Amino acid sequence: MDRSSHARSRRFAPAVALAAAAALTLAGCSSGSGGKKADEDGDSGASAGKANTPRMTVALVTHQAPGDTFWDIVRKGAEAAAAKDNVKLVYSADPNAGNQANLVQNAIDQKVDGIAVTLAKPDAMKSVLGKAEKAGIPVVGLNSGLADWKKLGLMEFFGQDESVAGEALGKRLNEDGAKNAVCVIHEQGNVGLTQRCEGVKKTFEGSIENLYVNGTDMPSVKSTVTAKLKQDGDIDHLVTLGAPFAMTSVQAVDESGSEAKVATFDLNKELTGAIEKGDIEFAVDQQPYLQGYLAVDGLWLYKNNGNYSGGGEQPVLTGPAFVDESNVKSVAEFASKGTR
Repeated sequence: MDRSSHARSRRFAPAVALAAAAALTLAGCSSGSGGKKADEDGDSGASAGKANTPRMTVALVTHQAPGDTFWDIVRKGAEAAAAKDNVKLVYSADPNAGNQANLVQNAIDQKVDGIAVTLAKPDAMKSVLGKAEKAGIPVVGLNSGLADWKKLGLMEFFGQDESVAGEALGKRLNEDGAKNAVCVIHEQGNVGLTQRCEGVKKTFEGSIENLYVNGTDMPSVKSTVTAKLKQDGDIDHLVTLGAPFAMTSVQAVDESGSEAKVATFDLNKELTGAIEKGDIEFAVDQQPYLQGYLAVDGLWLYKNNGNYSGGGEQPVLTGPAFVDESNVKSVAEFASKGTR
């Protein structure tokens, strides 16, 4: 069945809620090859075997930049679902939109059974996604592209509404008494990052401006943020859009002698520790492990049972949720395993 038939039929497909909690109990093992290695290694955490459905191949193509640990968590979730579902997972990434589109084309050429893709720069992906549709390969979106996934013909989307997440963070800044904030954007042209800062600006009652940094060069990030803090001593909050940039901004605060506080989107092991120590005020968690897990599991469910999460009409939201000193200890337990 071609993708246009998919689009017609999903209007009549029942809305399917993925039983994420139950599924995660099956998913403790992970491997890049789709699960067999994890089974052989006896990785702790799995409480059941994997599916006996026919082996399928899924390509996960993201816009991960080198050194961005957020995507390690996404990949772990995808690998866990692959292990459970008897899926061979092929992961590739490139922050350059044109290169990412080429990676999707590679997956099409390899005749994979399904593609999971991020849409940080959706216009650059339109043509190649049309080729996937023509080839009859089902495609789901995750993480970036909530406003565009249906227009581009994807079956499902797993992620958070970045505008809503930004608005929630802006309100939190108000509660914390912030007056003068900077939103640090580490990748120009990434629609999700732009939406986050725009959301913050919409609800924040103080003054906020965007600061663009080169997210692929962390020393440059630190020097740019440090210079901004030295230039403007009135800045009382830095809002970063990823855990590594939050940790680097903490260093910039120290080096500049600023008293600015750091708040961020997204988590990793180091960041939960920084929240516990008080170096970072709070983080907005979108549960990247869940995004990777549900994307692969969604393709498996479609192939083996014809299911569409959200009925093919609504996204499956994985966030936002705040992590701060009140709940960080419970989250840190999972972050230490690289799954939050």
